[in-house]
Amino acid sequence: MNRLLRALGALGAAILIAQIGALTGADDYIRNLKKPSTVYGEAAMPVFAAGKQAGRASDEGQREQWLLQVKEEAAKRRIEPIDARVDSVWKAIPGYNGREVDLERTLQITKPLTPIQEVPFVYRELEPKVNLDDLGAQPVYKGNPKKPMVSLMINVAWGNEFIPSMIDILNKENVHATFFFDGSWLKKNIPVAKEIGASGHELSNHAYSHKNMSRLGRQAAIEEITKTEALLEKELGVKNKLFAPPSGDFNMQTVQIAHELKLRTVLWTIDTVDWKGPQPEAIVSKIAKRIEPGAMILMHPTKSSSEALEAMIKEIKRKGFVLGTVSELLSPNRVPDVQTTLLQ
Repeated sequence: MNRLLRALGALGAAILIAQIGALTGADDYIRNLKKPSTVYGEAAMPVFAAGKQAGRASDEGQREQWLLQVKEEAAKRRIEPIDARVDSVWKAIPGYNGREVDLERTLQITKPLTPIQEVPFVYRELEPKVNLDDLGAQPVYKGNPKKPMVSLMINVAWGNEFIPSMIDILNKENVHATFFFDGSWLKKNIPVAKEIGASGHELSNHAYSHKNMSRLGRQAAIEEITKTEALLEKELGVKNKLFAPPSGDFNMQTVQIAHELKLRTVLWTIDTVDWKGPQPEAIVSKIAKRIEPGAMILMHPTKSSSEALEAMIKEIKRKGFVLGTVSELLSPNRVPDVQTTLLQ
């Protein structure tokens, strides 16, 4: 009987060992049974902990490699700012901000979970040492050639017939233009000018009575500018910074007077010559051939430009340019860059 009980006890112990072994790993369990002073759980914990530590070390190594990749990519993405300058042909050329990756902010919003992931780079702009204001009294014909932006400048001195359709197209295409108002027109059309401003367009100065500025004496030239400036401020609440001389006619006295009045004299890069009544297709073709970064396109509220406007805008966008106001174009601010890249 005693032998039978001992046999049954041994069999039960073997079954228990097998069951526990199945749960924990038989080889490890039996191996640890040979160490009387060690409980299995305590012996296993250092092994398991070592595995976690190895995992952490692996994760840390992966993270360090990932951080190195991010820093290397960030260095590649740095772009130096461009100083404003005076060109012998185009006169004042605005500066253009550079950029660098804001590494701290980039890492704050990025969780390196895998070796391959999209990194949302955050940038800060780097200002040039020389800005447009540093160049003094100089006319401006275009923006910086590295800035992929184009501006529509619409000079208004007569007629309202085509303004509503042009505003509708600009709104539809989500484009803001700069309207330069002749003061005598503005005085008679304050409600129309307010509607234009309400659509988000920039409102500016085109002198008062469309005279050739180069033929005026100093005081007469001052009055042409200041009378319209007063209307812009009083009637429209505009703090204006720009002046477009009528017919593009000016001399250095004009530029100097505007500068003294804290206004920048602006001309154009491309003229639609819409006052001659060209076919809309001819205007669009001209723009398509001559458009370039920083271009300012001159037009008026005419039948030709109103019918060409939508196709013109689509062509400009198709070529990859952003459309902004003249002030936006002449500012050194960068056109937004693509924010992400794939690291692997």
